[in-house]
Amino acid sequence: MSTQPVAIETEAPPELVTSTAGRPIGPTGRPMPRFPEPAPLDSHGPARIVAMCNQKGGVGKTTTTINLGASLAEMGRRVLLVDFDPQGSLSVGLGINPHEIDRSVYNLLMDRDCTVEDVVLKSNVPGMDVLPSNIDLSAAEVQLVTEVAREQVLTRALEPVVADYDYIIIDCQPSLGLLTVNALTAAHGVIVPMECEFFALRGVAMLVETIRKVQERLNPVLEIDGLVATMFDPRTVHCKEVLARLVEAFGDKVFHTAISRTIRFPETTVAGEPITTFATTSSGAYSYRQLAKEVLARCPAR
Repeated sequence: MSTQPVAIETEAPPELVTSTAGRPIGPTGRPMPRFPEPAPLDSHGPARIVAMCNQKGGVGKTTTTINLGASLAEMGRRVLLVDFDPQGSLSVGLGINPHEIDRSVYNLLMDRDCTVEDVVLKSNVPGMDVLPSNIDLSAAEVQLVTEVAREQVLTRALEPVVADYDYIIIDCQPSLGLLTVNALTAAHGVIVPMECEFFALRGVAMLVETIRKVQERLNPVLEIDGLVATMFDPRTVHCKEVLARLVEAFGDKVFHTAISRTIRFPETTVAGEPITTFATTSSGAYSYRQLAKEVLARCPAR
């Protein structure tokens, strides 16, 4: 049975309107491609596993995980979000109280009898499921140290459901510890959300080095799917300079879509739903739908 994507008219952010020689110039200073409308699928899976990763906190990892996942689901893809941060921000952002769940990702990692089906919850977005987390997950980093093949525990846990989804997106904690290494070992690709400020640039080199080590030692298929600029303010010279430096350093690895600052994002967290359902026609919803189209074009499901 085919899944029809939902078509919603939205308004482009102002920075995409200006054109040069008939082609729109995106926030990265490059011509903005026209991404094709996603075709409906007759079947689902196997999933592309994506780690949403940056060791710097407050750069929009959780916001991007929620809204990219919701946009992909809106386009007819089956999506599983994995809350892999003991703070449980992704769970809270989808209206789940971390203190009231019976089982979490912690149980999935540490209890051999626990399966994804025992932990998974339905979100309020059709086609998008969640593996919730809470503070219990912080104990896993210590307990996994004594495990055999400790870097591959998440890989083994997700393997039974890879065929059921088109995308599995892992929201990593802001560190490069054992939990993050587990996420990178399980993933096929990494998306790096980056705040448009100078200190964010400094941390990317360390993250890229960690990704390179995981590629060499644990997961040869791992690749950087792209870097996405978040909290972008087109009115400030600093934001534009940082984004230009990012494009200069990483070239085509930088997504054409940039996510602008808007008060709507904090409001969606309070509401416990993605911006695509909370403020359907907002510029933030438009940007994440554009990012989803770009992800589908650049990093298709396997």
